[in-house]
Amino acid sequence: MSVFSRLLKDRILFIGTPIDDGVANVVIAQLLFLQMEDPKKDIHLYINSPGGIVTGGMAIYDTIRFLQCDVVTYCIGQAASMATVLLAAGTKGKRFALPHSRVMIHQPSGGAGGQAADIAIAAKEIIRWRQTLNQVVSRHTGKTVEQLEIDSDRDYYMSAQEAKAYGIVDHVVENAADSAAITPTAAAA
Repeated sequence: MSVFSRLLKDRILFIGTPIDDGVANVVIAQLLFLQMEDPKKDIHLYINSPGGIVTGGMAIYDTIRFLQCDVVTYCIGQAASMATVLLAAGTKGKRFALPHSRVMIHQPSGGAGGQAADIAIAAKEIIRWRQTLNQVVSRHTGKTVEQLEIDSDRDYYMSAQEAKAYGIVDHVVENAADSAAITPTAAAA
């Protein structure tokens, strides 16, 4: 049995790579499986990721929001870009960061080539995603979309404590006992 299969038995998922469509499909399948197993038990999502593809990340985000069960999120190491959106998507009150974690928001990026018309289409799509991501992060942090537009214009790094003050996480914890004391269901993780 792989370590990931063993973690899955305890309702623990781990995103420890850049997020692409393959990673997104695996995480979504795991989330749906755990929902079917027991829609009343929390799922614990540990994140150490530099972010990745917006469409794959948003597929995970939408699935988290779709589930009936709570999703407890933890930043261990880093949650950057799209991974920050997933960290913030955890159930309010159940979003954690370890003390030396780093969190980063920024506007989406992409590369476009080809004819001028194709480049213009790609630019419109990136602008649309930027607006969508700012609205999503605003919903979870309480920051205004206008503030997010300013903060995410360039890479905006935060410590765990700064991410808490920003509203991306609810608690900074040093060990599992701390998270269990705050959220009793975290004891299962």
